[in-house]
Amino acid sequence: MTRKFFGTDGVRGTANRAPMTAEIALKIGMAAGFHFTRGSHRHRAVIGKDTRLSGYLIEPALTAGFVSVGMDVILVGPMPTPAVAMLTRSLRADIGVMISASHNAYQDNGIKLFGPDGFKLSDEAEREIESHIESDMAEDLAPPDQLGRAQRLEDAQGRYIEFAKNTFPKRLGLAGRRIVVDCANGAAYKVAPTVLWELGADVVPIGVRPNGFNINQDCGSTSIATMCDAVRRANADLGITLDGDADRLILADEHGEVVDGDQLMALIADYWRRSGRLRGNGIVATVMSNLGFERYLDGVGLNLVRAPVGDRYVVEHMRKLGINVGGEQSGHIILSDFATTGDGLVAALQCLAVLAESDRPVSEACRLFTPYPQVLRNVRFNGGSPLESNTVVEAIAEAESRLGNMGRILVRKSGTEPLIRVMAEGEDAALVRVVVDDIVGVIEAG
Repeated sequence: MTRKFFGTDGVRGTANRAPMTAEIALKIGMAAGFHFTRGSHRHRAVIGKDTRLSGYLIEPALTAGFVSVGMDVILVGPMPTPAVAMLTRSLRADIGVMISASHNAYQDNGIKLFGPDGFKLSDEAEREIESHIESDMAEDLAPPDQLGRAQRLEDAQGRYIEFAKNTFPKRLGLAGRRIVVDCANGAAYKVAPTVLWELGADVVPIGVRPNGFNINQDCGSTSIATMCDAVRRANADLGITLDGDADRLILADEHGEVVDGDQLMALIADYWRRSGRLRGNGIVATVMSNLGFERYLDGVGLNLVRAPVGDRYVVEHMRKLGINVGGEQSGHIILSDFATTGDGLVAALQCLAVLAESDRPVSEACRLFTPYPQVLRNVRFNGGSPLESNTVVEAIAEAESRLGNMGRILVRKSGTEPLIRVMAEGEDAALVRVVVDDIVGVIEAG
């Protein structure tokens, strides 16, 4: 069955337009609540959100849906996505929900669902929930005396702060390090600066004044220049930038130069390998990760397993193969010793632990390989199936032939936006640019 509501990372769209309406959110709450109501215990749902205005629309609608099928709701307010996953397990809830459109602008919002184990739902579970959404759920409603209740968890932020701090080695500290942290005016605007400060860092916070409209606006992981400029102005040791729901991490070195997710995964995996903590003799990344990363891992005797784009697919491969480090070039880094999903703050703390032990600057410690030249362009489209066009198929085949064994090309449809993503990489930077431009031109000509 083709999924109508769920994409690669839950349900997402423009706020107050289908599928991000109060009506559909209500139905998602009812359907998900019914799906996870098993056994005779009192059932619980944990709901968190980021800072965008439409959270005030989606949160009460979801709450009403869960309550209507007899499930209690615990509201934790603005919290990172990984915090919601952690609290779902800690509170022994039956389901966790994060209301966020991640790195998108404030006009969008989304609904991400976690099972009682804190992991994002499988495709099969999402299909079952969709079937409930489109059915008559009148018979699933709880009788008046079995309706759920809703309450706020007042110490939710403190619980996550302590959890995050406990992932950092107790023998180490951050005293003497000046760290810029860009919270994207999003879900981590309180917790991330607090964790770094409590570990001893001299914190320079930016993107910590959300107003409902400015999430990811000229800040965060989609506007990295803001953090890089702040590092240079503050003469900081490094910069950390998160996205709107804080499940993504990008660093900048002391010169304000970007260090992406591939380099950070290499840093953590190499450190864990040398300390005997790395499991599965490899890393799970996605089809977007750089060839230079893959060849670096091969050189130190580690495997790179490629999964489809989307951190939940990375997690599925990690669980299947027994690997405890995985992620995406874009900065979703999953460290399953600590978390069930990408956690930008925890990943940053692991990188800081390596830096604290090596006592080297970020520009040296965090550049373990030279990336191959890589070009990524996004092409917006309005309906249809551009990738099924014969002219597009032929353009891709021609590009692959021109790159040969010197590189690779990937053309895919975004799972969260109406975009075609065209990526190529190889030894010849000029050729890489040309083949990407050629494919983009054919898609745009449509």
